[in-house]
Formats: sequence, structure tokens, C-alpha cells
Amino acid sequence: MIRSLFLFSLLLHSTLALPVKKWSTLSGNEPLVIARGGFSGLFPEGSPDAIGMSQDISIFLCNLQLSKDGGAFCVTGVTIDNATTIATFDPQQKVYNIDGRDVHGHFATDYMGAQIDQNISLVQAIFSRPSFYDGAYPIVNVDSLLSSKTPPRFWLNVQNAAFYTQYGIKAVDNILEILKAYPAIEFVSSPDIGFLRSIAGKTNKAKVVFQLLNPMDVEATTKQPYGNIIKDLPTIKSFASGIMAPKEFIYPVKPDKYLGPPTSLVADAHKLGLDVYASGFANDLFSSYNYNYDPTAEYLQYLDSVDSVDGVVTDFPATASNAIGCFAHNNTLPKKGPTLIISNNGASGVYPGNTDLAYQQAITDGADIIDCPVQMTKDGIAFCANSADLITESTAMTKFMSRSSTVPELQPKSGIFSFDLTWAEIQTLKPQMMNPQGNDFQRNPAEKNSGKFVTLPEFLELAKTKAVTGILIHIPNAPYLASKKGLDIVGAVTTALSNATFDKQSTQQVFIQSDDTSVLAKFKDIPSYKRVLYIEDKIDDIPVETVEEIKKHAEGLNLPKTSIVKTSDSWLVALTNVVKELKGANLTVFARSLKNEYISLAFDYWSDPNVEIATYINTAAVDGIITDFPATASRFMRSPCSDPNNQAAILAAEPGELLKTIPPDVRPAAQPPAPLQVANVVDPPLPPVIDVAKPETPAAPTPPSPSSGERAYGFNSVNSLLSVLVVAMLYAGHH
Repeated sequence: MIRSLFLFSLLLHSTLALPVKKWSTLSGNEPLVIARGGFSGLFPEGSPDAIGMSQDISIFLCNLQLSKDGGAFCVTGVTIDNATTIATFDPQQKVYNIDGRDVHGHFATDYMGAQIDQNISLVQAIFSRPSFYDGAYPIVNVDSLLSSKTPPRFWLNVQNAAFYTQYGIKAVDNILEILKAYPAIEFVSSPDIGFLRSIAGKTNKAKVVFQLLNPMDVEATTKQPYGNIIKDLPTIKSFASGIMAPKEFIYPVKPDKYLGPPTSLVADAHKLGLDVYASGFANDLFSSYNYNYDPTAEYLQYLDSVDSVDGVVTDFPATASNAIGCFAHNNTLPKKGPTLIISNNGASGVYPGNTDLAYQQAITDGADIIDCPVQMTKDGIAFCANSADLITESTAMTKFMSRSSTVPELQPKSGIFSFDLTWAEIQTLKPQMMNPQGNDFQRNPAEKNSGKFVTLPEFLELAKTKAVTGILIHIPNAPYLASKKGLDIVGAVTTALSNATFDKQSTQQVFIQSDDTSVLAKFKDIPSYKRVLYIEDKIDDIPVETVEEIKKHAEGLNLPKTSIVKTSDSWLVALTNVVKELKGANLTVFARSLKNEYISLAFDYWSDPNVEIATYINTAAVDGIITDFPATASRFMRSPCSDPNNQAAILAAEPGELLKTIPPDVRPAAQPPAPLQVANVVDPPLPPVIDVAKPETPAAPTPPSPSSGERAYGFNSVNSLLSVLVVAMLYAGHH
């Protein structure tokens, strides 16, 4: 059996000494956290580690399965196929008619309890979750669990009562025996009204809860859809003290995946004395675009409302517990700690990046520093855009496809580049939301083309008007723009900052960022500016001589987050020494780019962006985090649990610790070291800005020198062939 006591201790720490709050639950007490199968978002449902990690912060919800001889086991579903190795033990499936439909699979009712105990183990039922623990744990036996020395708080959910009755299993008798044997069971629930009526008045002190399934599903006793049954709360009150409802019964989600108007279910139920427990929460299950992939934002929708639910059923009890103890009712607290929240193209997780709306949202959401990656137009206008290639972040493809070209100095693929378009032409384009994790994880599609691009002077004016703490100006591609396009990006930035008087004030911090040390050198004589060296590639070490060289050119570095906390195959491997070495030399360190989408998070973060934020702030001790979602970082920094020295704290992940819990033969292979060398830091002097109006004498092509933070891309074979043909034609013309 794999043990994870280090994780359990972190969770326990996060539950201590939480402040007393007033709640609008039916009882007035804080909502309950009900863990479906324990911490099933990480470990297989009902496994010892899933139970151990959740035991002190939640009630264990057992979705009951009964064997042929009445043995009680905890596995979600009608069959036991998805969550166990039953198919290995018995390859032959059976077919049963359940609620009018044929269901194929393996059913607990076809096996004796001893067969299940001795021959079947657990697997992770949801494929996007870690499979490394599959087969490591036996299926959980209710009697063994509740008779142990330290049983968890227990909620028994009888999910297939009508099926058991149909095939001769006396579910009522079995459940009443379990309740009699284990009077500490606090709740018993079922989606079957007939079953709940049969146990009415016989459950000792256990509360009886009616479980609602999806609105169109038909209840076994009344043959009515649950969407109709919920309209008659007084009848439900006659056989239950509460309801467990899918969360969409409270906050419906429209077909476009945005929230519809809330229902009055919680308020109506509370008026009748019915508790309401919302089910279906999981950090790695998409719900609505309104939440911006932030699971805590979803919990708070149900907890911070006028009528709070009485509990939430979740696969990730730590996130729910922190939402209740750390974030609910704390939305007006000031930001704590010195770590800077830096936007990544504005609030690019909410609106198209680098637009007026993205910047305004970033400021509203609590960003300390807003950023502008500067690009140049053909007519010399400096504006904010993530890349000189406008294809991914605008509608340029539909309008200027004929203007596409290949610029191997910048990227290997063709693009439509800002320096080949005038500002008037760019203003005819619509911004376009980028989805960094792919189109399966779209960001706010209703606003995918909203907002407008802003010039650098407009960005600076916004920063001054809104009095943000500071700005970060990123200057890319300076050598190419000067030598090939006759564009002086450094001069454009210098002039814009001076015109906005940023060089003559000290109230707002100015960070000048580039991957080119020669660009940074242009700003060394302005003491109010701090220069930041942008490192493109992932590193895991930084020699002393490299640190000393960096100090000659910059006051800080912007690093990929995986250069600070090393990862492999979605596992945290180790904390590198990079931040320690840089901060030891009095250099500022920023980590980029933090995102909310669970697919961007290592398993160690429990699909919770708050745990990642805590890791970079409290363990890695970076000076700033660069994020697509400033609201998530700001809420964390305003929480009393953001301070690791508090008894109530959201503690960081321990890089490498979770990796130790998986078998050695399936651990990711060690990666070769990737130190940052001096040669990758220092760049040649910037070339002069050419006069594009003046014809130049053709010269033999020479490969450009790549900047320290960018890769050099060669011409493809087609371009090479064209070059050969052009040279041949010129040669022929001279004879």
C-alpha cells in the first residue's frame, strides 16, 4: 500500500484555527465538505490514501455496492468496471435491464463478498487522473473501514436500491443492519424514494437525504423525472431531512456553457427546513466559462451567496475546504506579502490578450504590474501584442492572407507580421482569444474577438490613469527590426516612456524586459528603470559565472516556471537552485506563466491553481508571478491563508514528494541537466537602423546571430532552393 502522510499533514495544517464566520446555511454552521470516495481526484476512489488525505477535512461519501451475499463496498456507478480490475478477474460481462435500459458490465451482485475482497483492486476511474496507483489498493469494504481504529466520518449513499430489490438483494435489511452496527454513520441517502420511505424512522441518528440525479433521469419509484420531483419540496420533506442535488439545479448552465439565472432551490428548501448539499464538484471537470477554470471561484458561487448550500460533494476536498476556510467572506481584504502579481498580456485568460479590455480587467482583478510586449507596424507605430506574427491573436488570416511571409530569423513557420502592415491596417483587425491549452479548453468564447489593440502611448496613459503599481515593457526582435525593416523599437519605447514622464518619476515602477542584453544596455543610464532579462528556454541550473555576467546587464530575470520547479510528465521533480543563486546575488526573479486550466498543472497541485501559486510564492520565493488570470492570484494574496506562518494556511506542494509514492519502474526518466551558460546570455551590439528607402548593394547572405533568449531558425528547403535560383539568375545576367 502506498502511503502519503506528507500530503495528509499538509491538509491537516490547512484546517486549523480558521476564523469564525457567519453562514447562511440552514444551521448557521459552516458548510460541510463531503468527499466522494475520499480524495478521489488524485487517488482511486475509496483507497486508503484517498481516505487518509481527506479524513480530517471532510465526510467520506461511500457510493454503495452490494455483493451477492450482502457485502458492502464503495464504488461509484451501476457496474464496478470503471473503478476496479474486475475484468481481469472475470472477463465475461453480463447484461441487466435497469430502469428500462440494458446495461452491460460487471455487477457486484454477481460475486460473493470474499471474491471481491480477495481478487479485485482499485483503479482510477477518470482517465485524465494519475493511473500510476492502479492495482495498488483493494476495494474498500465498509465493515473493515468502519470497524477500524480511526474510521472517517461517514455518509452512506445507496445508489442502486431498486436494482438490488429487482434481483433479490434485500437492500433495506442490509442497510439497516449496517446502520445498527455502526451508529456513528451520520448520513444515509439514495435517489430511490421507495427505499427512503422504507427506512424512515429506522436510521438511528443518521440524517436521511434524497439524492437528485440529472433532471431528465427517471426516479425508480414514482417513474417521474427528477426535474419534476424537485418542484414538490413539501413531499420530499415528508421522507427526508435534506436533498443532495447536482449543482446545476442551483446555478443552471446554459448550452453555451455560461451560467443562467440562479434558481431559488436553496432558499425554498431552507424555508421548509431542508438541508441542501450540492454535488458534482471536481477541479478537473469543466463546468462554466464564468469560472475561468478556477475551481475556487465555482465553490464561492455556492458559498458566498445570500443562501449558502449546506455542503458540497467533491472529488477534491482540499480545494473545497480552503474555499470555506480561506476564501469565503474574504473578498474585501487587502493584498498581503511583497510578491508582485504581473499580468501576462493583460488578463489574457478572460479577454483577448493585449487589448484594452484585457488590461482593464487585469487592473480590476488586482494585478500590480501590467505588461506590454511591444511590436512595431510598418509605419513605425509601437503597440502591444504578444507576437509580431498576428495570425494567432487576431483575424489577420482572413484579411491579409496574401501578405503572409516567412521570416526565419524569428520563427520557422510563415506568418503575417505586424511590421509588414500599417497601423491603419492593423486597426481593421479584430483581436482573437488565444487558447494555450488547445481548443478543448477554450477561454471565454463569448468575448473571443472583443476589445481593441492599444498603442504603447495608450497603454502608458492607462497605467498612469489607473495608478497601477508599475508596468513591464517587453522589447523583442530589436536586431531584426533595425537591420531588416528600418524600425527603431528601442527608440520608440524610449520616446514613449519619456513623453509619458515615466523616466522622471518614482511612484510607478518601470521594468524594461528583453531577451537581448544589448537592448537592456540602452536603458542602463535611467536609474528609475529596472532591467529584466527574459530567458526563453527551460533551465535547471545557473553557474556563478553566469550570474555575475547577468548582473552586468540586468537587475532581474523572467524565467519559465519549470526552470524554478522542475517537472516531468506532470509530476514535480525538484526545486532547482536557480532562484536561490539569483536572489543570493540580489537579482529579482519572476516566474511565468501561471494558468488556471487544470491540464497546465502538475498532479502535485491537485488541479488547484492556488496550490501552484502557494508553491511559487512560499517555497520558491519568487519576487513576482506572471499570470494569465490575475484575479486568482489576487484572491490568494488577499486570503489570510496565503501566509505560510499562519496556523490556517494553504501550504505549497513539496516538489518530488508525490513522485516518491509511485512505483520506481513507472517514474519518469531523469532529464539531462540544462544549465544557463554565459554564452546564452550575452548578445552582440545592436545593428544600426537601416534606411529602407535607400537601396542597398546585394551582399552574400549571412546567418543572423540569435539573441540570448531565442532559438535560431534556418531557411527551409524551399527558401534555400529559391535563393539558389535567384543567385543563378543574377550570375547569368552579368554575362
